[in-house]
Amino acid sequence: MSDSLVVCEVDPELKEKLRKFRFRKETDNAAIIMKVDKDRQMVVLEEEFQNISPEELKMELPERQPRFVVYSYKYVHADGRVSYPLCFIFSSPVGCKPEQQMMYAGSKNRLVQTAELTKVKLQCEGGGGGPGLLV
Repeated sequence: MSDSLVVCEVDPELKEKLRKFRFRKETDNAAIIMKVDKDRQMVVLEEEFQNISPEELKMELPERQPRFVVYSYKYVHADGRVSYPLCFIFSSPVGCKPEQQMMYAGSKNRLVQTAELTKVKLQCEGGGGGPGLLV
């Protein structure tokens, strides 16, 4: 992954925020939404949420602009164990400007690497005109 094209670096303040988020002790669902600052060519924090459901998170994402999300949620395993996985979501809705899509796509791998994330999810639009899905 170190040989990948890097369009935007990750803001140092965001790096620290992601590190703290990764090791958080709280047990509620939480999210960090990030965007690309085109002028600085840097991935920056847009907003943080505590106690947010997947449905609420989806409503917070812009309809026509890409975003990166790190989401921590409670997961109860079949055997009763509880874990709090950290997922990376790259949302790139239909209708985004190609320039934006390229900046986000070219910054994704560096962000995933910086945040040391292992579960990467993509938000895809429904093919039949239906609502978008979280894959």
